[in-house]
Amino acid sequence: MKPKKSFQITLGFLAIALTGITTLAFYARSRQSNVTVLKLAHSLDETHPVHHAMVFMQKRLEEKSEGRIRLEIFPNEQLGSEREMIEQVQLGCIDMTKTSTSPLESFIPEMGVFSVPYIFRDKIHYWKVLKGPIGETLKQIGTSKGVRGLCYYDSGSRSFYTKDKPILEPDDLKGMKIRVMESKTAMAMVEALGGKPTPIAWGELYTALQQKVVDGAENNPPSLDTSRHYEICKHYSLDEHTMVPDIILISKLTWEKLSPDDQRLLQEVANESMEEQIRLWKIKTEESMRIVQEAGVKVYHPDKTLFVDKVKDMHNSYIGTQVGSLIQQIQDTE
Repeated sequence: MKPKKSFQITLGFLAIALTGITTLAFYARSRQSNVTVLKLAHSLDETHPVHHAMVFMQKRLEEKSEGRIRLEIFPNEQLGSEREMIEQVQLGCIDMTKTSTSPLESFIPEMGVFSVPYIFRDKIHYWKVLKGPIGETLKQIGTSKGVRGLCYYDSGSRSFYTKDKPILEPDDLKGMKIRVMESKTAMAMVEALGGKPTPIAWGELYTALQQKVVDGAENNPPSLDTSRHYEICKHYSLDEHTMVPDIILISKLTWEKLSPDDQRLLQEVANESMEEQIRLWKIKTEESMRIVQEAGVKVYHPDKTLFVDKVKDMHNSYIGTQVGSLIQQIQDTE
C-alpha cells in the first residue's frame, strides 16, 4: 500500500508542476504578443441566452481593449461540470466560468440564500437586491476562496417539470425523486415540500429522466427547452419556488494579474453583458414557453400559497444564521 500512495503523491506533484509550467508559458506568450487571452467555460449550449450574452461580452471586450484582451468561450461542459469548473477557476486553470449560485454554496455558504424558496417578491425586487449592496457583497465574498463575481445573469424562476403527473400541491411530490443541483439548500427545499431530492449533473439529466432514475426536475423555461427535457417531461407546474441567479466568476489569480485599467474595463463589459442577457432572457423565456407547449407539454399554475406555507419551517430554521440574516436583509429591501 505504501508504494502506491507514494506513486499517487508523485503523480499529484507532477500534475501541479505541469499546470504551473503551462500557466507560466501561457502568460509568457500573452506578454510576448501583448494579447491577454481569458478562458470562459460554462455548461450550457450555444443556443442559450447565457451563451449569447457571453458572445456579446467577447465582442465588446475585444472592441474596447482594441484587441488587447480576448475571450475564448467553452460551452457544453467541455471543461467539466459546474462544480469542476468552479474548482478550476479557484486554481487559475480556467480564468472565468458561469455557474448557478446553487452549486457555489458548497464553496461560499452565503450563496445558499438564493436557493431558499420564496424570498423574492417579484422580478423588480430580485434585481434591486442583486444590483444593490447585498448583491455586491455576495459577489466579493468569495475572494478568500479564490474567486470573485463579476456580474449576475438572469436565470428566471425555477418550477417543477415531471414525467407522469403534474405537481399541483406539495403532497403531489411525496415519494417522487426530483433532480436538484448540487446544493444542500435546494435539497432541503425539495425535502420540505415532501419530495426526494437527487443531485445529478446537468449534462447527465436527460439520460437520467429517460432511464427513470428520477421522476422529474426543476428549472426555468429556457433550460427545459434547450435541454430538450420536454421530450420526456410533459407536465410543467409553475410554482416558481426559487429565483436562483447565475453568476460570472473570475479567478482571483487572473484578476490580480490584470492592470487596474483592464480590471475596470472587464467589469464594465461584464455589466454590459448582464443587461444584454436580461433582455435576451425575457425574449427566450417567452419563446421557450411557446416551444414546449407546442411539443405537447401541459402547463399548470398551482396555488403558490400552498407551497409557501409548506416551507415556513425551513425559513425559520435559518434564524440566527448568516443565511438567515441575509434573508431578512433581502425581505427588508424596498
